[in-house]
Amino acid sequence: MNRPLSLLSLGGALLLGGQAHAGDVLQWQDNSLTYLYGKDFKIDPAIQQTLTFEHASGWSIGDLFLFVDSIHYNGGRNGANDSRTFYGEISPRLSFGKLLDRKLEFGPIEDVLLAATYEFGEDDVDAYLLGPAVDLKVPGFDYFQINTYYRRPDGDRDGRGVWQITPVWGYTLPLGNSDLLIDGYMDWVVDNDDSYHANLHFNPQIKYDLGKAMGWGVKHFYVGLEYDYWKDKYGIDNRSYLGDEILGGTDQNTASLLLKVHF
Repeated sequence: MNRPLSLLSLGGALLLGGQAHAGDVLQWQDNSLTYLYGKDFKIDPAIQQTLTFEHASGWSIGDLFLFVDSIHYNGGRNGANDSRTFYGEISPRLSFGKLLDRKLEFGPIEDVLLAATYEFGEDDVDAYLLGPAVDLKVPGFDYFQINTYYRRPDGDRDGRGVWQITPVWGYTLPLGNSDLLIDGYMDWVVDNDDSYHANLHFNPQIKYDLGKAMGWGVKHFYVGLEYDYWKDKYGIDNRSYLGDEILGGTDQNTASLLLKVHF
């Protein structure tokens, strides 16, 4: 799974998408395309190229994030004998502050939300996630949110469901006549069920806004790296026979070159 992460947090996209107008149903939006090239992936073929479309938007009752990855294996094939695949997520959140038309600020908390995600793709990966979330004020950060989900697989897949905690963040550093953006997310599945082992997926991006530096007139054009650490990838225990002997382990530790344009 590639989620360029960034997640371009729904709060962070506000910074990219311009000013909101009070009373508008759609308050802001941002869209982007990302190209990634990386090696040393686990379980799937080691070399991958990914093209990702992302959309983030703010609404009068909450916010929305969605992405779709088109993943190409450079001549290799995955366990389903596919030379390419796709994966996506749709993540709406309801803001109780917006619904009640009042600020729900206390301590570091800026807002309280109900977060949901639908994960979809090939080869029986669909899942539904639902749970509480908070947006936090963290000094220096553009945004910081913590989403907590109860995660259930779709259809006839085995599993009673597990809990997942997903922090999302963004941090901008001025650099010369442009900016360095460090953003990303972490998916931490904290418990096991019959078919899905606890796992941790840490996926930050470090990106320099080359478009701003060169005065190209585009919204943002980033170059940089995406780091991908995934312990027990896909919920497959790295210590199992399958992980050690057939897949060469399921702990993924790699990085990809990144190009990203916003529009």
